[in-house]
Amino acid sequence: MLLTTLLYIVFILSSIVLVTVILLQEGKGGGFGDALGAAGQQAFGVQTKGIQTFTGVTAGVFMLSAVAIHITVRQTSRTSLVEGGAPGIAAPADPGASGGSDAGGAGDTGSGDGHEGHDHE
Repeated sequence: MLLTTLLYIVFILSSIVLVTVILLQEGKGGGFGDALGAAGQQAFGVQTKGIQTFTGVTAGVFMLSAVAIHITVRQTSRTSLVEGGAPGIAAPADPGASGGSDAGGAGDTGSGDGHEGHDHE
């Protein structure tokens, strides 16, 4: 349980950092780093190799934590929705077994003319 919680925390933090770092990178038309001005360049330095390496490491942490979450959750829940069905969910009841109630409601006279409960002459 503690391991799964820790993995979720690492997963969420790495996703936030990954999105931020990708937006800080300078592309063809600039990026979020241009909007921050000098502060964006000072945060990770001017060198592009450093930010690209940091992005790669963050992406690796993100992917590894996603796979680790999948493995730990799969080991703790031994049932499969595909193979064994959803646990605790029964089949729907027979609609005719409810005692003869109609779908028309309480005001239905059963005339079938589309104007149930109203006299039109």
